[in-house]
Amino acid sequence: MTQKAIFYHAGCSVCVDAEQRIATALDPAAYDVEIVHLGSDKGRLNEAEAAGVKSVPALVIDGQPYHINFGADLSALR
Repeated sequence: MTQKAIFYHAGCSVCVDAEQRIATALDPAAYDVEIVHLGSDKGRLNEAEAAGVKSVPALVIDGQPYHINFGADLSALR
């Protein structure tokens, strides 16, 4: 059974690099990874914030947020 992982990003170069290096490196047999571009899907900002995401890029696995690098604060995306 796979775990749900959500990779939130804003499309900046830091985010795109993190997506290519981290989100796609997760074992697909272990993780079902959803990529969410918060710059174009602003409707999911509250969801990301509720999951504990403070800045992007961030990966949420099993309800636990992991901030990868500082690309943009969520408040900048509103």
